[in-house]
Amino acid sequence: MNPMDMMQIVGRISIFKKQHPKFGMFLSSISQSGVRKGDILEVKYKSEDGRESVANIKLTDDDIETLNILKNMRNNQ
Repeated sequence: MNPMDMMQIVGRISIFKKQHPKFGMFLSSISQSGVRKGDILEVKYKSEDGRESVANIKLTDDDIETLNILKNMRNNQ
């Protein structure tokens, strides 16, 4: 990945975390409760006009590692 792209992503993550602090707390909360391989994370999108879409993923070991990295990033700030 281009270093400039990486810097831009880090900046955008910082903005996202400031604008949506509860999301980081949510990730931290679920990871502290013992997220395991095979658990399901579900995301729901709801537009202003009422359209909805739902997606879910069955967590893998890689997903759990990513959640832990995000949790550690949050704790280090």
